[in-house]
Amino acid sequence: MKNNIEISEDLSRRIDILASRSTLTRDQIIEDALSHGRSLAWQERWIAGVQAGIEAADREDFANEEEIAAVLNKFSQA
Repeated sequence: MKNNIEISEDLSRRIDILASRSTLTRDQIIEDALSHGRSLAWQERWIAGVQAGIEAADREDFANEEEIAAVLNKFSQA
C-alpha cells in the first residue's frame, strides 16, 4: 500500500541529492528514515563518509601495516 505525504521543498531536494549520490531510490531513503530512524542528516553523513572512503581508495591512500598494527594493539590491550 502506498501513502502520499507532502514534504517541504528543502527535504525533497535533500532526498533527491541522496538518491543521486547512492544506489537508493527516493522511496527507499524515506522508508529507511521511517523504519530505522535514520534521519536525512545521518544518511547524508553516511553517504559523505562512503564517498570519502572511495576517493581515498582511488588515491591508493590506505593504512600501512604499522598503522593497522597500532590500532589493533590499542584495542587489544583494553
